[in-house]
Amino acid sequence: MKIHIQHSHIRSTDELDSLVENRIMALQSKLVIEEATVRLERRHEASPPFRVSVHLVTPGPDVFADGCDHTLRAAIAKAMGGLEAQISSRAQKRLRRIRSNLQAPARLRMRG
Repeated sequence: MKIHIQHSHIRSTDELDSLVENRIMALQSKLVIEEATVRLERRHEASPPFRVSVHLVTPGPDVFADGCDHTLRAAIAKAMGGLEAQISSRAQKRLRRIRSNLQAPARLRMRG
């Protein structure tokens, strides 16, 4: 997996980059991730000033999430929470589809 972290008006630190990398690596147990692009930005004119955008390239549809907050760590947490919610939603949808396919069609069920 390739991870690209872009910084806009934020100083890159090992602590910050490793936090983002660890959170993305934790998602790999739930989803195959080929590439991740993370953009950390500080917008001086906006409120809240910190914005985090994440784009995960996967074998299926890509996953996108954004997070905005007054601290960078909170914005990262919101973006990662959005990713986790999308991934779990996809897993639940897949399970519902499998369960519905296991049921016999209505015309084949025995009438009682």
